[in-house]
Amino acid sequence: MSITPHDERFMAAAIRLSRWHLGRTATNPSVGCLIVRDGVIVGRAVTALGGRPHAETQALAEAGALARGATAYVTLEPCSHHGKTPPCAEALIAYGVARVVISVADPDPRVSGRGIAMLREAGIEVDTGVLAAEGRHSLAAYLTRQTKNRPYVTLKLAVSADGMIGRAGEGQVAITGPEARAQVQALRAETDAILVGIGTAIADDPLLTVRTPGLESQSPIRIVLDPSLALPLTSKLVETAREVPVIVVASEEVWPLSADAEGLPPSALPGISPTGGEIGKRRDPNSPVSDGDGFGLRQDVGQGANPDPISPLVGEMPGRAEGGASPADMDSRRAALEAAGVEVLYCNPYHPEVLLPALATRGISSLLVEGGAKTARLFLEAGLVDRIQLYQAPGVIGERGIESPLLTTDIPSGFAHTGTLMFGEDRLDEYERGL
Repeated sequence: MSITPHDERFMAAAIRLSRWHLGRTATNPSVGCLIVRDGVIVGRAVTALGGRPHAETQALAEAGALARGATAYVTLEPCSHHGKTPPCAEALIAYGVARVVISVADPDPRVSGRGIAMLREAGIEVDTGVLAAEGRHSLAAYLTRQTKNRPYVTLKLAVSADGMIGRAGEGQVAITGPEARAQVQALRAETDAILVGIGTAIADDPLLTVRTPGLESQSPIRIVLDPSLALPLTSKLVETAREVPVIVVASEEVWPLSADAEGLPPSALPGISPTGGEIGKRRDPNSPVSDGDGFGLRQDVGQGANPDPISPLVGEMPGRAEGGASPADMDSRRAALEAAGVEVLYCNPYHPEVLLPALATRGISSLLVEGGAKTARLFLEAGLVDRIQLYQAPGVIGERGIESPLLTTDIPSGFAHTGTLMFGEDRLDEYERGL
């Protein structure tokens, strides 16, 4: 059966539905499903909060007997493997649907075409690739973690009319207006984790939570690149670590050598969290691993990734590397942070090609890089940014301004301009790499 405008219309609705739970379905993708009979939607669902139940089983249950002979529109290929729930492909067969329309095939090796094959073997007509570009966009985080073993990275910058992102020595400076700031809160709410450098964490003392009323529970994991464990115990991040998780990424140089028999930092031990123990039952043998020195990914983990070590950020490497705190002091800082509920991850903060896969093992599929200039430049130079959100405000910072690492005139090659939106007086330009 050929694809019709009706198919595209219903798939577009399923894709819109799938966005409802972005960032809220754990390691599972947020999938939308519609059950349509005689041109009428008789069942609809999105992957449940936490990742289960899946969209298909919920939509089928809502449709009930009306699902027999109907068409199912699903944004991602139905699963075919037995996990904590039975396969969705089996459910579609059991309910007697006549046709399944799919936007995107699932790259998960446990599925990858098997769901489609199961449906066809049962005599169900299957059409794939409907609104595939839109479907991949809605599933970008999941697809990136599955195919590149790292989170999908969004870089957000707010730039003044004179090209600045802040003013030195003044902490947080409001550059954009309330409408743009509200939009950023919505972005945080659909993102798994948010990352800043220790310079920003100390200077701004941010919360990095979602403050939109009703969405506070959707605050992302907060991550700080903190090579020498300099994050103050009195900071808002530490004080709220038991409410919203905080991970500080410390340099492997400050890992206490007495902590394990080999003297290796946890980042060199695949699947091990320094404060939480085992974090994955089984590691994909095809996934990249460190060569043990913390510099070690010798394969590309993202389009445009730089395989060479990234130099430390000038001015952001305090501690032992500069003859600073002693090992005993570092142990004391680590213990105090952990006692406050902060996770300490030993993984070179200035090697995002190593850090990002480590975050992926923690189930983080999407990462928002939000500050500051040096951290933004780090990810840009590594070629590990997938999307850029560049807000431009009419105000001027003036003296002591902190220059933006990026302007609309110097967007890196490989990015396509995907749209412009206005929020009050602020302009948002968005750029993306192809998945």
